[in-house]
Amino acid sequence: MHVRSFQLSDCTPVTELLQVALSEDCFENTIKPFSRQLQWDSDLIMVAEEDGEIVGALIGTIENNHGCYFRIAIHPDYRRKGIGKALVTAMEQRFQQRKVSRIMIAGDEQNLAAMPLFEAMGYGANKIMEAFQKLSIVAHV
Repeated sequence: MHVRSFQLSDCTPVTELLQVALSEDCFENTIKPFSRQLQWDSDLIMVAEEDGEIVGALIGTIENNHGCYFRIAIHPDYRRKGIGKALVTAMEQRFQQRKVSRIMIAGDEQNLAAMPLFEAMGYGANKIMEAFQKLSIVAHV
């Protein structure tokens, strides 16, 4: 498994992954912020590849010098294999390179399933961003 930055050629496979890995509601609440983040700073989208296939993606953003894990998606056939941890670690390093003052997790209901992963990596309740709706990538323009 290889984790790397998003590339333009990843657009269709990542969109397909989001459709497979997320619920319909979650997908609908993710696709526009994903598009906005692509336009603003695609380096804050990480992907995980296995045998040339994208099996995981993590959408991050930076708002007011705070890094935020917005959405993580792992293909159902590849869950519980360390892909989520590898993606979070890679994004954490990216946030540290950008010298963010704090790293948060978007606290929406769609991220509930991923909370055990974040908690296992040391992100407790004090790292949940309740006001995630105010993120620029989420705001309805």
